[in-house]
Amino acid sequence: MTTDRNAPVHGPRMDLWKVAPEVYKGMSAFQAAAAEGLDPVIAELVKIRASQLNKCAFCLDMHLTEARKAGESQLRLDLLDAWEESPGLYSEKEQAALALTEAVTSLDGGTPQGHFVPDEVYERAAEHFDEAELARLIAQIIAINAWNRFQVTTRALPASLRDGGKR
Repeated sequence: MTTDRNAPVHGPRMDLWKVAPEVYKGMSAFQAAAAEGLDPVIAELVKIRASQLNKCAFCLDMHLTEARKAGESQLRLDLLDAWEESPGLYSEKEQAALALTEAVTSLDGGTPQGHFVPDEVYERAAEHFDEAELARLIAQIIAINAWNRFQVTTRALPASLRDGGKR
C-alpha cells in the first residue's frame, strides 16, 4: 500500500464492537429492521452513497464488495458519486432514494441556514415509495449514517486493507 508522505497516517483507535457488544447488537437489530421490505439494490446504493459523503472507508469497502457480489455493475458503482450527471443509469426510484440520502446525510437543506430535508426531496421520494417503504428507506439512511460515524470515529480498518488488498 502506498501513501502520500504528507498525508497523516491513521490507525484504528479501538474495537468499539468488542468493547461495547451491546451497542453492536442494537445497531444490527436496527439495521435489520430498516432493511426488511426495502429493495436490496436501493439499500446498497444508499449505503454506498452515504458512506461516500461521510468518507467512511470501512463501509465503502464493505458495501462496494457486497454490491459487486450481488451483481451490481461496475459502471453504476463508479458513477454513483455523479448519479445526477448519469442519465438513464439509475431509475427514477433510485434517484429519489439517492437524493433523500444526500439530504438526510448532510441536513443542510440546500442553504447555509439549512439543517432540514427540503420538501421537494421528501416529496420526490414519497412519489416512488409507499409510506412503509419510505419509513424503511429513512431508517436505512439513518442506520448507515450511524454506522459511518462509529467507523470513522474509531478509524476502523477496511477489510480489504486488513487482508493486504486481496479482495
